[in-house]
Amino acid sequence: MTWNPDQYHRHREARNAPARDLMAMIPALPCRDVVDLGCGTGEHTRTLAERFPDARVLGLDSSAQMLAKADALGLPNLRFERGDILDLAGEYDLMFSNAALQWLPDHPALLARLWDHLRPGGVLAVQVPANHDHVSHRLLTETANEFAAELGGFTRFGTAHGASPVLTPARYAEVLDGLGAGEVTALSKVYPVVLPGAGGLLDWTRGTALVPYLSRLGAEDGERFVAAYLERLRSRWPGERVYYAFTRVLFTARKPG
Repeated sequence: MTWNPDQYHRHREARNAPARDLMAMIPALPCRDVVDLGCGTGEHTRTLAERFPDARVLGLDSSAQMLAKADALGLPNLRFERGDILDLAGEYDLMFSNAALQWLPDHPALLARLWDHLRPGGVLAVQVPANHDHVSHRLLTETANEFAAELGGFTRFGTAHGASPVLTPARYAEVLDGLGAGEVTALSKVYPVVLPGAGGLLDWTRGTALVPYLSRLGAEDGERFVAAYLERLRSRWPGERVYYAFTRVLFTARKPG
């Protein structure tokens, strides 16, 4: 997928609020190695490096465009690398991931895989969007079905690729308990965003939900896709104000030491 960090950061404050809450859920703990999985442009990775100055902190992301904006200057304990989460190597005392794991399938298997890279006494801290059943996503799926030929049948949360991999807080807690986790906290929280009508909602989705679709389309088909999606959004939200109740799932768990 081709990410645009400038577009993503057009709603920086709204996107940062869940990350700050996740940071607050991380307990005090001695850290030698910290990893930020799907670090994007690295702002939260820098916060981790400042919070744990004696730790080696790694920001890992698959997007060269995002990492080009990452800044490790002035923090000798911080570095960024391009790579896939599923190819993670090494062991860590803190594994942090903000709005990244929702792009990967089979979360019970994914958590088990990550758990193997967590040292005894270490903490896994994750935040994922859980808005896949919102009407804006259903309208996006309808648009993708209209463009099935151009997209090769790809539908992010439709029948072609199954349902969202994101679980409920209760299910995450059950999976983590099955891995032997202690001190599990899992919760759901709504982070409302007020947007200027359907156009504002389109601008929001351009930074995230639209990315896998537009990455598969040429410029002309991409413009047609966006226009068709915007028409659906305007039909649902014809006014100048959209209250977008964005739901997130946050959880932390500690590996017994």
